[in-house]
This record gives sequence, structure tokens and C-alpha cells, in this order.
Amino acid sequence: MPPRRRVPVAAGREALAVCRSAGFSADRDVTATAVRYTLEELAAVAPGRTVEVRVPPHGAAQCVEGPVHRRGTPPNVIETDGATWLALVTGELSWQEAVDSGRVRASGQRAHLQGLLPLVPLDSGVAQID
Repeated sequence: MPPRRRVPVAAGREALAVCRSAGFSADRDVTATAVRYTLEELAAVAPGRTVEVRVPPHGAAQCVEGPVHRRGTPPNVIETDGATWLALVTGELSWQEAVDSGRVRASGQRAHLQGLLPLVPLDSGVAQID
């Protein structure tokens, strides 16, 4: 069962567009909406509970099929800030560049999102969320 959508798609796409046009420096509320929307998209594109993606203070999502984590700190955690996350999901920053520069912290053998980013929305044939 896919996760329940909390951010309406139209609102999420609008917030993402605003953030992108502001160089990923939009105000906190708009950034939070864009981050939550894209985390929901990630969970829909890669359902599962093997990897936890954290973008404090805006949100977190579990994704990627594999061994299920149920209690305590997940073994595969990815953490980054809102601006880096949005740059990753839009393709403005590559996964490898983000990891190499320290903008993404990833711990665990399966803690990577290569091949999943930039995000492709499920409800359109568009190559990237626009």
C-alpha cells in the first residue's frame, strides 16, 4: 500500500518550482512543503522500509525494498538539508557530488539513492518534477 499523501500534488509542485527559481533559498514554509512533497514522491517511486531519508527539520521518509527495519535507529540512513535535497531531486546536484562534498551523510550498506534521483513523478511522463 503506498503511503498516504499529505501534501497535495499541485501545492507540492508549486512549492518546488518556487524553491527552484529561488536557488533553493525559499522561505521555510515553502521549502518544507517542497521537501515533504518530494519525500512522498520518493516513497511512491521506491516503496519499502530499508532506507530512511531524513531532511531535518522538514521531514523523513522510508523507502527502498529490502529488509524491513522495525525498531530503533535504522541501519541505512541518509541525511541532508532542505536545499541539498531539493537540488538532488531536481537533478541540479548529482548524488556523487553531494556525497563527495559532505552535503549528504549516508550510513549503512544500502544507504544510497543512485538511480532514484532525480525523481520522476509517477503521474506523468515528464523526466523530472517541474
